[in-house]
Amino acid sequence: MAKLAARRVGHRFRNDVVALQNVDIDVHSGEFVCLLGPSGCGKSTLLYALAGLVKPSGGHISLDGKDVTGPGPDRMLVFQEPALFPWLTVRQNLVFVLRGRRMSRADAEARAAAFIERVGLRGFERALPHELSGGMRMRVALARALAMDPSVLLMDEPFGALDAQTRASMHDLLQQIWVRDRKTVVFVTHNIREALVLGDRVVVMAGQPGRVLQDFEVRLPRPRDPDDEALVEMSRRIRAMLGRVQRIAETPPPIGGGKEVADEERADPGAGRVPDGAPPPVGAGV
Repeated sequence: MAKLAARRVGHRFRNDVVALQNVDIDVHSGEFVCLLGPSGCGKSTLLYALAGLVKPSGGHISLDGKDVTGPGPDRMLVFQEPALFPWLTVRQNLVFVLRGRRMSRADAEARAAAFIERVGLRGFERALPHELSGGMRMRVALARALAMDPSVLLMDEPFGALDAQTRASMHDLLQQIWVRDRKTVVFVTHNIREALVLGDRVVVMAGQPGRVLQDFEVRLPRPRDPDDEALVEMSRRIRAMLGRVQRIAETPPPIGGGKEVADEERADPGAGRVPDGAPPPVGAGV
């Protein structure tokens, strides 16, 4: 059984924009799955639906075989902005949420200290958020989410606002934490290299409407180097695939030929899928 499963999930906004259409995804326990695609492809909408913050217009989502009907402590969401309490110190930000789980103060203090050290912030326990760099604030947000010990960690482009060097450092940290804890992670990004560095699986999505183009495994040892030849080649192929899909979306239909094209697409069960050139698993056999 999948840890987290989406079945024929669709979502239409009130302005009639179709954010998702017939999305099927399985995330197994301990997997690190990246949702990759350009802006507007529905990846964040899907993530919020997995978190229970968005109720899909169609289909259903389940966690451990039970329908997801709303947010819960079994799923923690990490946003692009750290969303820390600005008047609380690093330690107090963690202790506050842990105390909200009815944990004793002594236990909350000990657990906060352990996770602050795990993300490399020992010595900054008494710092306020405005006294930290962007990367350090994101480490606090990550420590806070992990300290809650969720069943699934959901991350919405958490490193998108960081500079390249800090982002690479956060990639190393997240890989180390994942290898140690094997937490189930769903990570949204529009950065192809980032998805390949972090993910066990990469789910490539496209928009208009939001849908899955390709779901494949990344079979490379960790930690991964973004300049590894296999990663660079796979990045190039994914970029080419997304470029082809974008060009097709921007090409107007032939004059007088719309009906025939539509009829052919209905007759062909493979219509709309990426034909050849779809990337195989990275690693052995590439």
